[in-house]
Amino acid sequence: MQKSGNKINRFGFFVVFGLFTMVFLYTEMFALVRLKDHGTIRATNFGNEVNLLIGNDKNNMVMTSEVAGEDARPLLIRKYLEKYHSPLAPYSDLIYKLSKDYGYEYYWIVAIAQQESNLCKKIPEGSHNCWGYGINKAGTLKFDNYELSLKSYAEYLKREYFDKGYNTPELIMKKYCPSSNGSWAAGVNQFIEEMKSGDF
Repeated sequence: MQKSGNKINRFGFFVVFGLFTMVFLYTEMFALVRLKDHGTIRATNFGNEVNLLIGNDKNNMVMTSEVAGEDARPLLIRKYLEKYHSPLAPYSDLIYKLSKDYGYEYYWIVAIAQQESNLCKKIPEGSHNCWGYGINKAGTLKFDNYELSLKSYAEYLKREYFDKGYNTPELIMKKYCPSSNGSWAAGVNQFIEEMKSGDF
């Protein structure tokens, strides 16, 4: 009797397992059919991007995947700059490279530009200076183009701030704009978090 009961239990298990598998496969196939005309599906999480490329190859469903790690960060920078219609958008790769070369996070140059000049939309005419540095009573630091200004500012930020221990918005603010009531650091923090989240 016990052997017979075991056989029934095993048979029941396989029946339930088989039904579950069929439902799962049907659900997956239905989802793929629904998505086949959607092209590329992207999920971004803190600089990591996963692309699912779905399409047709002679009426056969084809699905491939690509995973990008750090290489997704220039894309995050570009998307952020494009969202705000910044003239720095074409320089997203350069911004990432400079940040990496100088050893600080990719978002600093952009976040400070957002705080200082609305991403270069409010700057002294002809200056290409998006960070408000070198602008004082003695005059305005100007550059011939954005590439030169980015290279200069990236080095300046490293030399005058990170190398001297100013490595948070609050610490940078004390030297960058000591007259601020805290709003400068709050703004930079907000823009950093927005970039890191990828929610834009």
